Amino acid sequence: MEALGLGLPPLYTLSISHCNRRNEHCGKISGTTCRLKSSKPSYLKLTPPYRIHHEYSSVIRMQAVEEDTDLKQMKDMAAARKRWEALVREEKVKVLTPREAGYAIQLSNKTLLDVRPSMEHKKAWVKGSTWIPIFDVDNRFDAGTLSRKVTDFMMGGWWSGVPTLSYDNQFLSKVVEKFPKDTDLIVACQKGLRSLAACELLYNAGYRNLFWVQGGLEAAEEEDLEREGPQPFKFAGIGGVSEFLGWTDQQRAAAAKEGWAYRLVFSARLVGVFLVADALFLGAQQVGRYLQDIRSH
Repeated sequence: MEALGLGLPPLYTLSISHCNRRNEHCGKISGTTCRLKSSKPSYLKLTPPYRIHHEYSSVIRMQAVEEDTDLKQMKDMAAARKRWEALVREEKVKVLTPREAGYAIQLSNKTLLDVRPSMEHKKAWVKGSTWIPIFDVDNRFDAGTLSRKVTDFMMGGWWSGVPTLSYDNQFLSKVVEKFPKDTDLIVACQKGLRSLAACELLYNAGYRNLFWVQGGLEAAEEEDLEREGPQPFKFAGIGGVSEFLGWTDQQRAAAAKEGWAYRLVFSARLVGVFLVADALFLGAQQVGRYLQDIRSH
């Protein structure tokens, strides 16, 4: 605290310098006065402490706001999970495995409502399903959204490939426009969490024949559901650097089945990344030497 000037007198923080004579110190600290024997006073640097107090208080306030926001999000998520568990426990929403969902679609002509965002849906989707995302990629470019995008990217988006998502306020109206409230709806997302949120909204809106795919489409085997799209369901939710290097759980599981040929592809990519990084480092060194030679001449 004293280093910040918070434990010193309220008006000024005094920087102590050496006197020109006998190396004696001068200044006023904690109410004690040191008198100089030299006729020439030493130099005293006065620093108004209100700047330090203001900056310190600003940092504390910012940290408190971030902690309050994180705490609120944690509480909201915990409360939401309790509501969703109650929906399932009270059988207001019926639970289906991916395989059971496939049977229900084929034998009972039930509709599968895909609520995943666009970057997951375009990789793989169930044939004949209806896509209405509850959250989708946020394409706005206002200051607040850009700040969120930068934060999400720095906090792991570069690794996982998950972009900034935003809630679609028209989700419920789109579903109501498409399906009567007595329709049997099988609701699915990638991992089973967003689809539970969708089930809660739909139930509160009056839908009573709701089925939730437990574990999401990621838990589906290829024979469970009739798939369309370029990738398996399990790979639809991965991306970023982790996907490029093959370091996701889904890719490790696939590598265990496929064998060394599958692993060699990603091993080659990893070696390539190291070679590119090394080349960039050497190139930066050469440019630095070149600029130094230009300055010296």
